[in-house]
Amino acid sequence: MAQIYRHNEPLLLESGEVIQGLEIAYDTFGTLNEAKDNVIWVCHALTANSDVADWWPHTVERGKFLDPERYFIVCANFLGSHYGTTSPLSVNPATGRKWYYDFPRITVRDMVHCHQILARALGIERVKLLIGSSIGGFQCMEWAIMEPKFMENLALIATTTCSEPWAAAFNESQRMAIRLDKTWGERRDDAGIDGMAVARSIALISYRGGAAYNATQQESEPLNEVSFTRRAHSYQQYQGEKLRRRFNAMSYYRLSEAVDSHNIARGRGSIAEALAKIEARALVVAISSDILFPPEAHTPLREHIANVEYHLIESEFGHDGFLVEHEKLNTIIDNFINR
Repeated sequence: MAQIYRHNEPLLLESGEVIQGLEIAYDTFGTLNEAKDNVIWVCHALTANSDVADWWPHTVERGKFLDPERYFIVCANFLGSHYGTTSPLSVNPATGRKWYYDFPRITVRDMVHCHQILARALGIERVKLLIGSSIGGFQCMEWAIMEPKFMENLALIATTTCSEPWAAAFNESQRMAIRLDKTWGERRDDAGIDGMAVARSIALISYRGGAAYNATQQESEPLNEVSFTRRAHSYQQYQGEKLRRRFNAMSYYRLSEAVDSHNIARGRGSIAEALAKIEARALVVAISSDILFPPEAHTPLREHIANVEYHLIESEFGHDGFLVEHEKLNTIIDNFINR
């Protein structure tokens, strides 16, 4: 069960807007040792939550890289998400009503600012490992640049230094689907939710790619007669409906905008200059079939972080390989931490 930290100071966003009454949901696993040097901080991906064991299979287990018998694991639900941290469905203290569409645009740096607030509240001054995949990797990168001495080790998985036009095009297509929902614009919790189901279907194509679909969504029996119904159709519908039942369209919309805003070079000169600020020993892991953040997108990380180790995981599961290939990932990360 997530705990809630309530922050008494206003949160100033990069946009200049202010959020009052900030709440941050977070989960912990394991025990903080006396030296406080066994902390692993996990930054989660787009529609995940602070309960790492819920969405990252076979990682928060004995003998795995998030072993709660060895480490004190912290994961905070990031700003704008639907799982306990202040978001569009939270009440705005200034109006006494839910934020809904008035919830301000946020950036990855705003998310990291919230993580820093929580870390200070928990008395955590340094972590053994800061780890994240996808937008979780965005957060880790930003944190390592903003506060280089906070982490001893850094793991960046299936991620990139800036959102390229290819990824932004997927995100805008998803937002177009949400805006076409006839309920979008209404001030109600479920507004735009059917559009979000379509948006998720679009997103899944970028997460998996052709090889994964062709490997997992073939028909169970040969098509001997004309059929206009395919297994892939039901899979897309199922994935859209699954998110529809558990998430919120206004959060999804704002988070996709935050993804598009990601650029570690913003205000820092160049990507190379930004990455040069990272002092942690770094691990970079790419997925061979990832079409969203392909292996070549990790090249700047390999070239411009001073102390870096790189691995390529061979997988047909695309961007979602970081979730599916947990055994390969566990071996790489465990060896990295203990080397």
